[in-house]
Amino acid sequence: MSEIVIRPAVRADLPRLTEIYNHYVLHTPVTFDLEPYTVEKRAAWFDQFGSTGRYRLVVAEENGVVLGYAGTLRFRPKAAYETTVETTIYCAQDAIGKRLGSRLYAALFDAIKGEDIHRIVAGYTLPNDASAALHARCGFKPVGIYTEVGRKFGRYWDVQWTERPLKLT
Repeated sequence: MSEIVIRPAVRADLPRLTEIYNHYVLHTPVTFDLEPYTVEKRAAWFDQFGSTGRYRLVVAEENGVVLGYAGTLRFRPKAAYETTVETTIYCAQDAIGKRLGSRLYAALFDAIKGEDIHRIVAGYTLPNDASAALHARCGFKPVGIYTEVGRKFGRYWDVQWTERPLKLT
């Protein structure tokens, strides 16, 4: 039986991370990117994460294959937002149903537990029952819906915003 390992992402993961993300770009409305990325163009995204600090990236790996990832990113560039981070989380299509999302978020939040972070926010395109369930399981509470803010596949999509404190009480 194989074991799923959650670990910090490394540069060598970038081709697989790009592959996972591009599936969602091309086939779903869950990201509002419209064109797939090359590994080279995705490098700037990867470079915002560190091995310390607020902005981290973790991956789930099984038998040497990355199945998904979760990270924390800068929420907004203004200084007063420094203690708020936004999450990103994606799993490979063949890994859906393995409940990786909860494990990825748990490892990510554990990695940043000592950082000066007050709030974690997450947004997801509606409808998305799987994302809604994952975020609820992980302590996120809905705070509002931006209506028709993204146009993809010839229609407009709403985005549900959620939040949670870093330390759940």
